[in-house]
Amino acid sequence: MVSQAQTPVIVVTGPTASGKSALALDLAERRGGTVINADAMQTYDAFPILTAQPTPEEQSRAPHALYGVLPLGETVSAARWRTLATEEIERARAAGRVPILCGGSGLYLRTLMKGIAPIPDAPPELREQANADWAALGPEAFRARLAEHDPVLVGRLKPGDRQRHVRAWEVWQATGRPLSAWQEGEASAAPWQFMTVLLAPDRAWLRQRIERRFDVMLGEGVVAEVRAVFDRHPDPAWPGLKAHGAPELFHHFRGQMSLEEVRRVAIDHTRQYAKRQMTWFRHQMTPDLVFDPRAEQTLGTIEKYLDNPDT
Repeated sequence: MVSQAQTPVIVVTGPTASGKSALALDLAERRGGTVINADAMQTYDAFPILTAQPTPEEQSRAPHALYGVLPLGETVSAARWRTLATEEIERARAAGRVPILCGGSGLYLRTLMKGIAPIPDAPPELREQANADWAALGPEAFRARLAEHDPVLVGRLKPGDRQRHVRAWEVWQATGRPLSAWQEGEASAAPWQFMTVLLAPDRAWLRQRIERRFDVMLGEGVVAEVRAVFDRHPDPAWPGLKAHGAPELFHHFRGQMSLEEVRRVAIDHTRQYAKRQMTWFRHQMTPDLVFDPRAEQTLGTIEKYLDNPDT
């Protein structure tokens, strides 16, 4: 165990498939740490293979938290994850362990580190009605209705982003105040010091990694894993069904796509997501250390920085 007096919360982030989990686990073993999930899809319980959650063997090597803790039908917002992560950070520090946040959900990390304006939760029945309205009206009409009350937020949202449109509408219904107005409120930053490590891989190398990882998932039984959820006839609005590969495999089970097409499309969508992640990191984050995942001595450099941050 380590002294907590001057120990920062470590953040290991980067695009999908860049090696974040392996680096965080190595750090946890060497620094007496707890790995805390900072990836939206890895909070869900039904797709451990598809979302590349740490294996049971990996989780036995160091404490892990917030992996597979929510059912697919629950919504995990940045604000809710911030609350959960705060609890786990405090639990780790109380146990004398170093909190190590690991994941590529950049908005979640920024929300934790920089703070978020307090936004009241809406009653569940309002969310259910909003989802029903989205299905009945269609995205275009729903978006137009929301724009009458919150044009600022609508201007920032992609037309097909059901989850964020629904969230904005339920907040308007619950409070009579636009979500964009709530978001302009005063934010409270986290009380800890953070040390952020960004993995910034070469694009060609990352493309190959994404392809190989999906092939490994196929070999490890991801088709059966997703089929088990498909056979439960889940609500299409469940947030956890957005995991890359799940929609494509659902098409396959309906006879609409071959498995080879699933592989190609899922890999392509994952590559596009990784590109968006890197764009976000470049513009929204100022990391303390940046590494190519293939670089040698990464762990040693991080430890030297932790031990002597002013050098």
